[in-house]
Amino acid sequence: MTRTDGYLLDNQQNEAGQRFEAFAALFDPTTFRHIERFGIGPGWRCWEVGAGGTSVVSWLAKKVGPTGRVMATDIDASWAASAARPPVEVRVHDVGAEEPPGEGFDLVHARLVLVHVPDRERALRSMVKALRPGGRLLVEDADPALQPLLCPDEYGPEQQLANRLRKGFRSLLAERGADLAYGRKLPRLLRQAGLGGVEADAYFPVTSPACAALESATIRQIRDQLVAAGLATHQDIDRHLANVASGSMDLATAPMISTWGRKG
Repeated sequence: MTRTDGYLLDNQQNEAGQRFEAFAALFDPTTFRHIERFGIGPGWRCWEVGAGGTSVVSWLAKKVGPTGRVMATDIDASWAASAARPPVEVRVHDVGAEEPPGEGFDLVHARLVLVHVPDRERALRSMVKALRPGGRLLVEDADPALQPLLCPDEYGPEQQLANRLRKGFRSLLAERGADLAYGRKLPRLLRQAGLGGVEADAYFPVTSPACAALESATIRQIRDQLVAAGLATHQDIDRHLANVASGSMDLATAPMISTWGRKG
């Protein structure tokens, strides 16, 4: 992620690791399916932007082998440090404020990153610049405005509370500069950046143990901000966490829109 003074989901918090694990369970199969279609193999040079956890980095490393290279960057690279062995290099880097950490990449990938980056336009230009001719860019980002509910089936007070807290979460994100309708814009933005063969799809889990794990970690991480902003009370949050822990709620995520294209 890109550092801002008001960044809501700090990687230094204990819950960050739980969120990375939930993201991996929810979204790795979709990410890997797309990258496999690109023909990734030994010798590829890859840049994983905003790496966060290690699941994608480790998978890329296996695919490219000892003759390849995986550059994993984040403004807080502590969670990815355990993967820092050949062919992986881990580097502290702000994609929205710094030049790319190299060029000639066969693949540049960012998942659930750019929606939080203040200068998303610069970040996208940097990622395209880093590609070799014929290289592939895969950007995957959420679009909470397309599906804003935690519980699409709002049939009782537990679901109503969950959706009220999700609305508060979206408000906090928007106040800190997140573009809650960014995912749907990606096909147009990749074409405007000069990429060809642009395509996109969306993945939208409706209920999963990983959705519950993600929600619990997220709410614990933003508890104080929700209360300070008057969006919830501690009693609200305790009740919601207990409801989530019961395993009886169908919790969804915002759609993750995957968009890819090739540099000419």
